[in-house]
Amino acid sequence: MWVIRITCRSGHQRSPGVNQSLASQKRSDNVENQDNMDEDTDMSKVMGFSSFGGTKKKAMTFDLDSILEQTKKTAQERSRKVFEEREAARGSDSSDEDRMPPPPPRPRPGPQPSTSAASQKSAPDSDSDDSDSSDDEMIGPPLPPPHKTDAGKDEEFIGPPLPPRDSDEDSDDDEEEDPLDKRIPASHEITLEHGNKTVSALALDPSGSRLITGGYDYDIRFWDFAAMDASLQSFRTIQPCECHNIRSLAYTITGDMILIAAGNSQAKVFDRDGFEVLECSKGDQYLQDMAKTKGHVASLNSACWHPRTKGLFLTCSDDSTVRIWDVESEGKKHKTAFKARSQQGRKTGVTSGGFSRDGKLIVGGCEDGSIQIWDANLNVHTKYLQRTAHQNGAGITCVSFSYDNRALLSRGGDDTMKLWDIRSFKRPLNVATKLQCFYPMTDCTFSPDDKMVVTGTQVKKGEGNGKLVFLDRETFRTVDEIELEDTGVVRCLWHYRLNQIIVGCSNGKAKVFYDPNKSHKGAKQCVVKTKRSMKQVETVVHEQILTPHALPIFRENRRGRMAWKQLVKDRSDPLRSHRPDLPVSGAGAGGRLGATGSTLSSYISRTIAPNIIDDSNPRESILRHAKEAEENPVYLGHVYKITQPDPKLAEKTLEQEIDEQEAKEKDTTPAWKKLKLA
Repeated sequence: MWVIRITCRSGHQRSPGVNQSLASQKRSDNVENQDNMDEDTDMSKVMGFSSFGGTKKKAMTFDLDSILEQTKKTAQERSRKVFEEREAARGSDSSDEDRMPPPPPRPRPGPQPSTSAASQKSAPDSDSDDSDSSDDEMIGPPLPPPHKTDAGKDEEFIGPPLPPRDSDEDSDDDEEEDPLDKRIPASHEITLEHGNKTVSALALDPSGSRLITGGYDYDIRFWDFAAMDASLQSFRTIQPCECHNIRSLAYTITGDMILIAAGNSQAKVFDRDGFEVLECSKGDQYLQDMAKTKGHVASLNSACWHPRTKGLFLTCSDDSTVRIWDVESEGKKHKTAFKARSQQGRKTGVTSGGFSRDGKLIVGGCEDGSIQIWDANLNVHTKYLQRTAHQNGAGITCVSFSYDNRALLSRGGDDTMKLWDIRSFKRPLNVATKLQCFYPMTDCTFSPDDKMVVTGTQVKKGEGNGKLVFLDRETFRTVDEIELEDTGVVRCLWHYRLNQIIVGCSNGKAKVFYDPNKSHKGAKQCVVKTKRSMKQVETVVHEQILTPHALPIFRENRRGRMAWKQLVKDRSDPLRSHRPDLPVSGAGAGGRLGATGSTLSSYISRTIAPNIIDDSNPRESILRHAKEAEENPVYLGHVYKITQPDPKLAEKTLEQEIDEQEAKEKDTTPAWKKLKLA
């Protein structure tokens, strides 16, 4: 057991042998009580206190400077050993590098007793020396070693070794080094049969498990990649907007609701399973101010959900407005309306629209070729405006923000696609031309890594193949083209989580492009499943054999007295014999009027409008006015004044002409033919 002496600054010293000094004084004063003290001494030995006050021992002192210096040297030596081991391991094989031994444990900091003779000799004997040394000593745990400032020692590594490099990080670096054409997941494809008409809308939920397609056939089909097998059949089909083609589909950020925009003026929201949640209100078309109406008054063109706020969605229409709706209002009235205006201040239809990636900006591509961007919180004036983005009247089929929220991609009906920087919105960064576009919803989008842009081209039927075009974002150089035989690309979608490309075609099919090594889930889940075989149920059919004339309808009626009586009885029954109604005599009865009744209609039929039959020849009736028409050409003169100044009327009837023709044929018939006919 170590006994530590605590020295006060006043110079007084407290010793643990105080009780022993008192006992020695008592022995000097009371010599006669020596025997009693011996007994006490024996008792103290028995109790374990034999050496408590026998000799005077000094408290152990510590030199903090020497302790810190020793700790510092130990840490440096062990760090140097670790550094030398690491240098030797770097020169060896990579396997040895992965299995680098950990450094030895660090010395545990704390006070350690000094065993040097110099420190023991330096122990003070007098109170003055103790007071002087107490000023230099530090009470408490030792200070940590100071940081190394030498240039050579800065490179030394202190601490546990770093973990080995992950193979996933290496693969990511390899992918970044791959050229752009190697990043396109298009080595494999599957085809989904939507229908016979154009697939005009596509949407994938955020998880990538469900796909919905809409087309010109008014139908929306639901596809579940996880539950679908190699037969590639949809599990549900709905027709939400009756006889209006589907123009836009979108999932919420949580994937629990679907937004549908069709050719009518009312957007609809359905749940994930295809049941209607709400329908937006229709506006009053007789109001001039479109912001005062409850909803759109013209057909919709596009719709999308807010990227951050659940329940908010956007719709744009040909009534020159972009409206923001909230699901909580149940579609009774829009929340905000943004009005698009042409350069002359007139209304211009908004053909495409959407939110920025952070939801702070709202963009609208207009029919006059302009791109108008509003602040989501201010609907009075546009924040960015480009009047001549595309050709006037061609319209803008799609506008899309990049993932970094700095660039805007626009696709126009003038067969061009342009990349814009919204910070300098005066001129485009890049322009691509000769991209044929025949559909008003042709898509364009960015790749998930923002390195490429994607769009589709269409061709007329029988004039070639459509293409899915990949362009470099920086230079707009064509990276790759995928041709689709006898069809055009209308919709395209590159899902960031699945790394798969979904394309809607003009022939009613949807194609999914993927790469088994680069893509995740999606189409990879269904292609590996075999088609479910139909369960054949064996049944035994017991057919009933019928003999001729076994049924009543095939039995022959027996001819005899009973049949004759029944026939006479049926003839007398007006219902069975279907006898017609007899003429009514008199004024009428039972709601029927008599032939010569006293009603007004019968009086008019008998007196005012008698039945006059004209048996005269119509040709003679017309020709009797020929002389008058020739003298006063009022009726035919103005009609035939230029084309037929001399009117010619038929002088013979059709029967007379036929008779004359037959007479001529008889005279011109040869004799051998007459004999043969005879």
